[in-house]
Amino acid sequence: MEFHSVEIESLRPLPGGCLLGKRRPRSHSARRAIGVGCVTFPARSASVYADYRVKLNLSHLPIPLRPHSNKGKGPLTIELRHLRYVIAAAERGSFRGAAKALDVQESAISRRVRDLEDEIGAALFNRHHGGVNLTQAGQRFLVRARKVIRQIDHAVIDAGSFGRGEAGIVRIGIFSSLASGFLADLLRAYVAANSDVRPDFVEGGPSEHISAVQRHQMDVAFLTGEPIAAGCDRTQLWNERVYVALPSDHELAPKDEISWADLRDRHFIVSAADPGPEIYDYLVKHLADLGHHPSVERHGVGRDNLMHLVAMGLGLTLTSEATTAARFPDVVYRPLVGEVLPFSAIWSPQNDNPALRRLLSLARIMSKHGKSSAMAGSATNSLAGQASVSVGDHFDGRAAL
Repeated sequence: MEFHSVEIESLRPLPGGCLLGKRRPRSHSARRAIGVGCVTFPARSASVYADYRVKLNLSHLPIPLRPHSNKGKGPLTIELRHLRYVIAAAERGSFRGAAKALDVQESAISRRVRDLEDEIGAALFNRHHGGVNLTQAGQRFLVRARKVIRQIDHAVIDAGSFGRGEAGIVRIGIFSSLASGFLADLLRAYVAANSDVRPDFVEGGPSEHISAVQRHQMDVAFLTGEPIAAGCDRTQLWNERVYVALPSDHELAPKDEISWADLRDRHFIVSAADPGPEIYDYLVKHLADLGHHPSVERHGVGRDNLMHLVAMGLGLTLTSEATTAARFPDVVYRPLVGEVLPFSAIWSPQNDNPALRRLLSLARIMSKHGKSSAMAGSATNSLAGQASVSVGDHFDGRAAL
């Protein structure tokens, strides 16, 4: 029996047990890198046409003929556009309809689909005069191709949203009250403008927050004073006055403002937890300047219960301006003359969380243009009209009241 050996490509099944392919071009530049195989067949089994097509009648072959396989030659080189072409052609029933929908040339779609079929070693479409329809292999391929495209589209949307800071999580350390003031206004505006970003709030002391920021376990912390931490950036954003909390029937309650001299012989109470220790240091420092060691008692309660103890007449305490929005029965607040607290944001410059950058940008804008509450604005004006206050005068720049 006479045999011919011919290099062919693009093998496709035909009715009647035949394969149809193209002879491999002789020009090296014209050869395609995929879908090329070499088959040996009896001469009477093949018809070689002028356009280099080769029709093989498998019924005459003494051995099974297997088309080109990608096995052992690395991963498939399938592009997303190939998948989109297949999906569009399947949905519209023709390459012409797919080309019109995708605004590309019909020949480009036809060629790329054939390339894809060569790559995977299976025909995806049956071609006829009226258009194309999916083979069984094509139907299975279409299901997974659609899933791939959906996943890619979702990945692009998610990554884009996260990269623009429109989605994700921002971890915020707080040491001051959210009852009112600049911080409350800032967070309210940020949440309203970034509904897909989830803020994660953590209360704690300055040292805890700074350590968490340095380890990238926290994105930003809002602290009093001007804390310095290795490897961190800081910006001052707003100011708040210091207030005295006292019983409504206290002898100092009728005064509009209270001075340090008024507090010289008073008994104070603070919480054992933050910010109690810093308030204790603050009281000792300022009253010691008047030649008097203050009477300060610690209680193992939180800020709210501490105010109830004030109402009971167990002592006075200090608090920041933001907390004065929270009212307690039989407790009044009076500003302490000349005492203003600066508040700063601290973060790591190595933190690449886009949601953090949006928060810091908004904070700077609000700080610059005074778009905080009227209370925070008045505190800033109060500071401007007074002598500058040293960081050491504010709990060593670490604590909030």
